[in-house]
Amino acid sequence: MALNGCSIWGCAKALQPATSTLSLNSKHDLGKCGKWRRCCSSVVNGVESSFQYADRVQVQITELDDGFHKDLNMLPKPLTANKFSSSRDGTKLCVAYKGLAGAYTEEAALKAYPKCETVPCDDFETSLQAVESGLVDKAVLPIESSEGGSIHHNYDLLLDHKLHIVGEVQLLINHCLLGLTGATKENLKFVLSHPQALVQCEMMLTDLAVTNIGVDDTAAAAKAVSLDGRRNIGAIASSRAAKLYGLHILAEGIQDDDNITRCLILARDPILPETNGSYKTSIVFSLQEGPGVLMKALEVFGLRNINLSKIESRPVKRYPVRLRDDSKYESIK
Repeated sequence: MALNGCSIWGCAKALQPATSTLSLNSKHDLGKCGKWRRCCSSVVNGVESSFQYADRVQVQITELDDGFHKDLNMLPKPLTANKFSSSRDGTKLCVAYKGLAGAYTEEAALKAYPKCETVPCDDFETSLQAVESGLVDKAVLPIESSEGGSIHHNYDLLLDHKLHIVGEVQLLINHCLLGLTGATKENLKFVLSHPQALVQCEMMLTDLAVTNIGVDDTAAAAKAVSLDGRRNIGAIASSRAAKLYGLHILAEGIQDDDNITRCLILARDPILPETNGSYKTSIVFSLQEGPGVLMKALEVFGLRNINLSKIESRPVKRYPVRLRDDSKYESIK
């Protein structure tokens, strides 16, 4: 079995027993969201120019739902890779995540550390850079889901950044269909969400016969609907996002199948395991090309009664798989 140019990931574990009036000040076109996968249709003509949301908004509240921010500008702004700033005093645990407030990755951070201060970031790499720079203490990184499998890009990020896995959290994803006060799911014409969320709720979206629009984050979809102000536009996001952005839950548990996302907790310093504890260890190694090389490597774990719960193969970018010299092979006629 040729393994040159691949890195092997292994997980090992020892065998042991409200109504609002919006004033929009600046606008952005959501038409650039594009077409996403099989359940996301293209935006019809005219929607690109008419469907807009605001970066800055003045909100007058007549009815206030629990958790709804009067001024959405008060929600924390995501960090970008070239603009790190912080007013933290170091007294509270800070955990970085990708997305806006109300994203599922933020829910994972709060499940792991209920009293932490969550710090939104533009992307996963920025969240890891925030840990490396000391701006935050930890970062949440989704690594696989029961619905979509491994998140290969995030596996590669683990190799690119010198951080340590210090924890793991599993989050049951419960998708909700959100809309403005007075909206009904039958009257929706457009639904926004992350492309994967749209795929995971395909059956309900097909029944509603709506146009699906992919955006970068489920929380961003909820925010856009809140700022747009039209009742025929909905979003798929979490119930927490509904509270943050003043939306109503039109339907809950709308995913086709149950989906559990496994997230890693990363920090600058490793955890030193105790001798009497039960721990999961993740390692990465590369192998030279040759027959039985992988079997010999895995045999080391079996001989020591160590159970491997997952194996993941990733290409080593510095040493890509060599191209075969086809000139050595004669074609069969």
